[in-house]
Amino acid sequence: MQLYYARGTIAVAVAIALHEAGLGFEAVRLDFKAGDQTRPDYHAINPKGRVPALVTDHGILTETGAIMDYIADLAPQARLRPEDPYEAAQMRAAMYYLASTMHVNHAHRARGLRWADEDSSIADMKAKAVRTMTESAQFVETHMLRGPFVMGGALSLADPYLFVAASWLEGDGVDLGLFPKIRAFREAMAARASVARVVADGMI
Repeated sequence: MQLYYARGTIAVAVAIALHEAGLGFEAVRLDFKAGDQTRPDYHAINPKGRVPALVTDHGILTETGAIMDYIADLAPQARLRPEDPYEAAQMRAAMYYLASTMHVNHAHRARGLRWADEDSSIADMKAKAVRTMTESAQFVETHMLRGPFVMGGALSLADPYLFVAASWLEGDGVDLGLFPKIRAFREAMAARASVARVVADGMI
Protein backbone atom coordinates (compact mmCIF):
# COMPACT_ATOMS: atom_id res chain seq x y z
CA MET A 1 0.00 0.00 0.00
CA GLN A 2 0.98 3.61 -0.53
CA LEU A 3 -0.08 6.39 1.83
CA TYR A 4 -0.07 9.92 0.44
CA TYR A 5 0.34 12.43 3.24
CA ALA A 6 1.61 15.90 4.10
CA ARG A 7 3.63 16.60 7.21
CA GLY A 8 1.56 17.39 10.30
CA THR A 9 -1.78 16.72 8.62
CA ILE A 10 -4.48 14.32 9.72
CA ALA A 11 -3.07 11.81 7.22
CA VAL A 12 -0.41 11.06 9.83
CA ALA A 13 -3.15 9.44 11.94
CA VAL A 14 -3.51 6.84 9.20
CA ALA A 15 0.23 6.13 9.32
CA ILE A 16 0.03 5.63 13.09
CA ALA A 17 -2.92 3.25 12.67
CA LEU A 18 -1.09 1.30 9.97
CA HIS A 19 1.89 0.87 12.29
CA GLU A 20 -0.40 -0.16 15.17
CA ALA A 21 -1.99 -2.73 12.85
CA GLY A 22 1.37 -4.08 11.73
CA LEU A 23 0.60 -3.33 8.08
CA GLY A 24 3.39 -2.42 5.70
CA PHE A 25 3.10 0.66 3.50
CA GLU A 26 5.11 3.17 1.52
CA ALA A 27 4.73 6.77 2.67
CA VAL A 28 4.58 9.29 -0.18
CA ARG A 29 5.02 12.84 1.05
CA LEU A 30 3.32 15.83 -0.57
CA ASP A 31 4.62 19.35 -0.09
CA PHE A 32 1.54 21.51 0.36
CA LYS A 33 3.56 24.73 0.27
CA ALA A 34 4.88 23.74 -3.14
CA GLY A 35 1.34 22.94 -4.27
CA ASP A 36 1.83 19.20 -4.81
CA GLN A 37 -1.81 18.63 -3.87
CA THR A 38 -2.99 20.82 -6.77
CA ARG A 39 -1.12 19.03 -9.54
CA PRO A 40 -2.78 16.79 -12.14
CA ASP A 41 -0.71 13.74 -11.20
CA TYR A 42 -2.01 13.86 -7.63
CA HIS A 43 -5.55 14.73 -8.72
CA ALA A 44 -5.47 11.48 -10.69
CA ILE A 45 -5.05 9.78 -7.29
CA ASN A 46 -7.35 12.03 -5.25
CA PRO A 47 -9.36 14.60 -7.20
CA LYS A 48 -10.21 16.34 -3.91
CA GLY A 49 -6.61 17.51 -3.66
CA ARG A 50 -6.48 16.52 0.01
CA VAL A 51 -4.74 13.92 2.13
CA PRO A 52 -4.81 11.13 3.08
CA ALA A 53 -5.10 8.86 0.08
CA LEU A 54 -4.34 5.17 0.47
CA VAL A 55 -3.54 3.15 -2.62
CA THR A 56 -4.54 -0.49 -2.13
CA ASP A 57 -4.65 -3.58 -4.32
CA HIS A 58 -8.38 -2.95 -4.77
CA GLY A 59 -8.23 0.76 -5.55
CA ILE A 60 -7.75 4.11 -3.84
CA LEU A 61 -9.37 5.10 -0.57
CA THR A 62 -9.77 8.66 0.69
CA GLU A 63 -11.21 10.20 3.87
CA THR A 64 -9.48 9.45 7.15
CA GLY A 65 -12.38 7.72 8.89
CA ALA A 66 -13.04 5.37 5.98
CA ILE A 67 -9.36 4.45 5.71
CA MET A 68 -9.15 3.84 9.45
CA ASP A 69 -12.12 1.46 9.33
CA TYR A 70 -10.45 -0.36 6.44
CA ILE A 71 -7.28 -0.78 8.49
CA ALA A 72 -9.27 -2.21 11.40
CA ASP A 73 -10.91 -4.68 9.01
CA LEU A 74 -7.57 -5.74 7.55
CA ALA A 75 -6.03 -6.37 10.96
CA PRO A 76 -8.74 -7.47 13.41
CA GLN A 77 -6.06 -8.97 15.63
CA ALA A 78 -4.86 -5.45 16.44
CA ARG A 79 -8.21 -4.70 18.13
CA LEU A 80 -8.30 -1.11 16.94
CA ARG A 81 -12.10 -1.05 17.01
CA PRO A 82 -14.23 -2.17 19.98
CA GLU A 83 -16.14 -5.41 19.43
CA ASP A 84 -19.23 -4.15 21.22
CA PRO A 85 -21.43 -2.27 18.69
CA TYR A 86 -22.31 0.53 21.11
CA GLU A 87 -18.67 1.07 22.07
CA ALA A 88 -17.68 1.03 18.39
CA ALA A 89 -20.33 3.69 17.74
CA GLN A 90 -18.97 5.78 20.62
CA MET A 91 -15.50 5.54 19.12
CA ARG A 92 -16.83 6.69 15.74
CA ALA A 93 -18.73 9.53 17.41
CA ALA A 94 -15.42 10.81 18.76
CA MET A 95 -13.81 10.51 15.32
CA TYR A 96 -16.71 12.28 13.60
CA TYR A 97 -16.47 15.14 16.10
CA LEU A 98 -12.76 15.48 15.39
CA ALA A 99 -13.44 15.47 11.64
CA SER A 100 -16.50 17.70 11.48
CA THR A 101 -15.76 20.20 14.25
CA MET A 102 -12.21 20.27 15.61
CA HIS A 103 -10.51 19.81 12.25
CA VAL A 104 -12.71 22.49 10.69
CA ASN A 105 -11.94 24.89 13.55
CA HIS A 106 -8.24 24.33 12.90
CA ALA A 107 -8.64 24.84 9.15
CA HIS A 108 -10.26 28.23 9.72
CA ARG A 109 -6.91 29.50 10.97
CA ALA A 110 -4.68 28.20 8.19
CA ARG A 111 -7.02 27.71 5.24
CA GLY A 112 -9.55 30.51 5.39
CA LEU A 113 -9.49 30.83 1.61
CA ARG A 114 -11.70 27.75 1.49
CA TRP A 115 -14.57 29.83 2.87
CA ALA A 116 -13.90 33.49 2.11
CA ASP A 117 -12.06 35.86 -0.22
CA GLU A 118 -11.94 39.13 1.72
CA ASP A 119 -8.80 39.65 3.80
CA SER A 120 -10.90 40.92 6.70
CA SER A 121 -13.04 37.78 6.68
CA ILE A 122 -10.00 35.52 6.65
CA ALA A 123 -8.40 37.52 9.47
CA ASP A 124 -11.60 37.18 11.51
CA MET A 125 -11.65 33.41 11.03
CA LYS A 126 -8.00 33.16 11.98
CA ALA A 127 -8.57 35.15 15.16
CA LYS A 128 -11.64 33.17 16.15
CA ALA A 129 -9.81 29.86 15.73
CA VAL A 130 -8.13 30.43 19.09
CA ARG A 131 -11.53 30.40 20.79
CA THR A 132 -13.05 27.56 18.79
CA MET A 133 -10.01 25.32 19.18
CA THR A 134 -9.97 26.06 22.91
CA GLU A 135 -13.63 25.05 23.02
CA SER A 136 -12.80 21.84 21.16
CA ALA A 137 -9.97 21.10 23.58
CA GLN A 138 -12.38 21.62 26.47
CA PHE A 139 -14.86 19.18 24.92
CA VAL A 140 -12.11 16.58 24.48
CA GLU A 141 -10.88 17.14 28.04
CA THR A 142 -14.34 16.95 29.62
CA HIS A 143 -16.28 14.53 27.46
CA MET A 144 -14.05 12.53 25.11
CA LEU A 145 -11.13 11.10 27.07
CA ARG A 146 -12.54 8.27 29.17
CA GLY A 147 -9.12 7.25 30.49
CA PRO A 148 -5.58 7.36 29.17
CA PHE A 149 -7.17 6.87 25.74
CA VAL A 150 -10.47 7.88 24.16
CA MET A 151 -12.18 4.58 24.96
CA GLY A 152 -10.53 4.18 28.35
CA GLY A 153 -7.59 1.86 28.88
CA ALA A 154 -7.24 0.46 25.36
CA LEU A 155 -6.11 2.26 22.22
CA SER A 156 -8.62 2.51 19.37
CA LEU A 157 -8.81 4.16 15.95
CA ALA A 158 -9.91 7.39 17.63
CA ASP A 159 -6.56 7.83 19.38
CA PRO A 160 -4.27 8.39 16.39
CA TYR A 161 -6.92 10.81 15.09
CA LEU A 162 -7.00 12.74 18.36
CA PHE A 163 -3.23 12.67 18.75
CA VAL A 164 -2.71 14.50 15.47
CA ALA A 165 -5.54 16.97 16.12
CA ALA A 166 -4.14 17.64 19.60
CA SER A 167 -0.72 18.34 18.08
CA TRP A 168 -2.22 21.43 16.43
CA LEU A 169 -3.39 23.07 19.66
CA GLU A 170 -0.35 25.18 20.54
CA GLY A 171 -0.05 26.44 16.96
CA ASP A 172 -3.69 27.48 17.14
CA GLY A 173 -3.02 29.56 20.25
CA VAL A 174 -4.52 27.16 22.79
CA ASP A 175 -3.09 27.19 26.31
CA LEU A 176 -2.37 23.51 26.86
CA GLY A 177 -1.78 24.17 30.54
CA LEU A 178 -5.55 24.24 30.94
CA PHE A 179 -5.93 20.65 29.76
CA PRO A 180 -4.04 18.09 31.89
CA LYS A 181 -5.90 15.10 30.41
CA ILE A 182 -4.88 16.07 26.89
CA ARG A 183 -1.28 16.53 27.99
CA ALA A 184 -1.29 13.09 29.62
CA PHE A 185 -2.90 11.59 26.52
CA ARG A 186 -0.23 13.06 24.26
CA GLU A 187 2.49 11.69 26.52
CA ALA A 188 0.88 8.22 26.50
CA MET A 189 0.67 8.30 22.70
CA ALA A 190 4.24 9.60 22.31
CA ALA A 191 5.45 6.55 24.27
CA ARG A 192 4.01 4.15 21.68
CA ALA A 193 6.28 2.68 19.01
CA SER A 194 3.85 3.71 16.26
CA VAL A 195 4.12 7.38 17.18
CA ALA A 196 7.88 7.18 17.69
CA ARG A 197 8.09 5.81 14.15
CA VAL A 198 6.16 8.66 12.51
CA VAL A 199 8.19 11.18 14.52
CA ALA A 200 11.45 9.53 13.43
CA ASP A 201 10.21 9.56 9.84
CA GLY A 202 9.58 13.32 10.04
CA MET A 203 5.84 12.94 9.43
CA ILE A 204 4.82 15.11 12.38
